Amino acid sequence: MMPRLVTVRHHRPDGRRLRLYVPVLPVLLVLSPLLLLTVLAGLVACLATRVSPVGALCGTGQLLWALPGTRFAIEQGRTAVLVSVR
Repeated sequence: MMPRLVTVRHHRPDGRRLRLYVPVLPVLLVLSPLLLLTVLAGLVACLATRVSPVGALCGTGQLLWALPGTRFAIEQGRTAVLVSVR
């Protein structure tokens, strides 16, 4: 299942909290021209390093489909960032 929502929580050193909800599909639609350039650059990189482009694309797809349910937490001092993919 493709990720639908990314939640970013940021705890600032002064104690305030910031929570951002980022919907994945609208962001992909807005960034689709850059996504096309990224795919073309990846294809060139695969051909230059003699890696199968189909295998690289399958691996990337499997990685993206495994993201829902993933949580990244980073803490340094009094600042904390939590990224949750749903």
